Amino acid sequence: MGLFAILVIALAGWLLWTGRLQRMTARDGMALGIAIVGAVMAAKGKPLLGAIPLIASTAFFFWRSTSRTPQRKPAKKSLSAIEPGDVAQARALLGLPVDSDEQMIRNAHRRLIASVHPDRGGTEALAAQINAARDLLLRYQADRNRSRPD
Repeated sequence: MGLFAILVIALAGWLLWTGRLQRMTARDGMALGIAIVGAVMAAKGKPLLGAIPLIASTAFFFWRSTSRTPQRKPAKKSLSAIEPGDVAQARALLGLPVDSDEQMIRNAHRRLIASVHPDRGGTEALAAQINAARDLLLRYQADRNRSRPD
C-alpha cells in the first residue's frame, strides 16, 4: 500500500509540475484512469499486472509532454490596428499625458509596477495590465516615430 501511495503522489506531483493537471483532455483522463487501475492492481498484490498499465500511462504522458508543438505568438499589431481608445486607456492607466515620450512611459511603468507587483502585495492581473499598457504605448510610439517623415 505504501508503494501505491508513493506512485500516486509521484504521478500527481508530475502532473502538477508539468501543468498537465490544469489542461487535461479526454485522452489524458483515460491514461490517468489506466494508471490508477494499475496502481490498484499493484497495491492488491499483483505488481506485475499492475506495472503494465502504470508503465503504459507513464509512457503516454511522457510522449505527450515531449511531442507538443510550440504555440505561435500572435503577430504584433501595427499602428493602423491599434485602436485610439486602447492608447487612451493605456495612457490613463499609466497616468501619462498625450504628448508622453518613451522615457516618460518607461518611468511611469517603473513607478507603478514597483507598487503593484505581486511581490509587494499587488495582484498578477494588475501587473499584467500595467505591462500590457507599457507595451502598447511603446509599440504605438515606435510605430508613430517610424511613420513620421523626416
